[in-house]
Amino acid sequence: MPTTEALVVFMVLILVSFLCLFIRFAYDAISYYILTPLRIKRIMDMQGVRGPEPRFPLGNISNISSLVSESTSSCMSGISHDIAGRLLPHYIHWSKLYGKRFIYWNGFEPRLCLTETELVKEMLSKYSSVSGKSWLQQEGSKNFIGRGLLMANGEDWYHQRCILGQAFTGVKLKAYAEYVEKCTEDMLQCMRNAMALGQTEFEIGGFMTELTADIISRVVFGSSYENGKQIIHMLTILQRLCAQASRHLCPPGSRFLPSKYNREIKAQKTELERLLKEIIESREESIEIGRTSLQGNDILSLLLHGMQKKGELNLQLVMDQCKTFFFTGHETTSLLLTWTIMLLGRNLTWQERVRAEVIRVCDGQAPSVHHLSKLTLLHMVINESLRLYPPASILPRMAFEDITLGDLCIPKGLSVWIPVLAIHHSKELWGEDVNEFNPTRFESSKSFSQGRFIPFGVGPRNCIGQSFAMMEVKIILAMLLSRFRFRVLETYHHAPVIILTIKPKYGVPICLEPLNP
Repeated sequence: MPTTEALVVFMVLILVSFLCLFIRFAYDAISYYILTPLRIKRIMDMQGVRGPEPRFPLGNISNISSLVSESTSSCMSGISHDIAGRLLPHYIHWSKLYGKRFIYWNGFEPRLCLTETELVKEMLSKYSSVSGKSWLQQEGSKNFIGRGLLMANGEDWYHQRCILGQAFTGVKLKAYAEYVEKCTEDMLQCMRNAMALGQTEFEIGGFMTELTADIISRVVFGSSYENGKQIIHMLTILQRLCAQASRHLCPPGSRFLPSKYNREIKAQKTELERLLKEIIESREESIEIGRTSLQGNDILSLLLHGMQKKGELNLQLVMDQCKTFFFTGHETTSLLLTWTIMLLGRNLTWQERVRAEVIRVCDGQAPSVHHLSKLTLLHMVINESLRLYPPASILPRMAFEDITLGDLCIPKGLSVWIPVLAIHHSKELWGEDVNEFNPTRFESSKSFSQGRFIPFGVGPRNCIGQSFAMMEVKIILAMLLSRFRFRVLETYHHAPVIILTIKPKYGVPICLEPLNP
């Protein structure tokens, strides 16, 4: 039996341990929520970088929410591409008051808005190893895409990038192109069948969503959209929930509260990961009994092979990577296609020019990966679509150590938010016709200089699937243009909104006319 003295000593040690943990937690909380923000504010004040006064405890969240709600409450008059003021009204308002550099606050987190393209390029290229996603961003997306490549930092990001980089080599892209061609042909046949029954009007965004979901299901899992559509559906719900949460301040520990939001997001995440586990475990079983090769063409095979070479299989990380690729490879590509079709459906002269190029280059054959480098007009049109409607309107980075950008000192802990949409719509950078659809601006290499065109980011952390996305979009558009003429219907309501990405709020209805009835 232990003596009374021993029990007292044991209890004292327990209390001291709890006290030390409490002090450490209290110090970390005070440092994160008070000391670090005050230090950053003081450093930026000394450099003359200021912004709107934050209000405790929300910072400027309520200001942003009210400005965005007001600007997006109705459709735009006509179809104008001048959308920066609609989607980023707080940036337009504050940049007029405080200049190109200003600080605003997301709760206790200070954010530097930076649009000077030389500094943007330096930040994204030179300092990629000492900057990344903040804890607040990681927490906000944890229930959505987790800690996959998009949200990883440091060594974790580097190792993930090395494994996944193998998925986008030239040989792999050619294999994926076959998926793209097959899935697109199926979609076009579906359209022809509907037209045979008398339908001529189509909401093209829905078709592009299903098409890119089918393609990414095959690329990630080697399976069809039928197997992936539940994953897409649940990711869409999680995206909406996370977008709602990003407009509010989430105090520490709030994710543990039994709120309706937490219950809903937990249920969706649990069901999503159950489906992913079934697919991954089924693949592992097939590999074990020799039915499937570990070195398949899909990304799941690559992940399993890469992680087994490292001697460990992190199931959660595999699921997070699958979710990341489903979202980035499906959502952003379908939106790029939808906006490009809208632009060509409104600019019929350009549509005819691009169609003539496709017919000339392909010479009666179905458009394939071998034709893509010769489709220069199509490439220009896609770039102009990316400029006017970039899928990601913001590029965020947090400095993990003190950084010097030109004459500006970025202190450790400061988040730098790069408004891609505002840079792409800057008259100073693009001229007076900045809000007009003008693909000829991409005839010159100048359009790609100085970090002013960054739809996929810049530097080591640029979009890993950029080549795949461009190949996919070119093949789909070339096949569509070679089979149909299309125009945007008068019923189209132009109302872009941001729900993590830039979407057409009411879809894009078009009228299709077959080239060879």
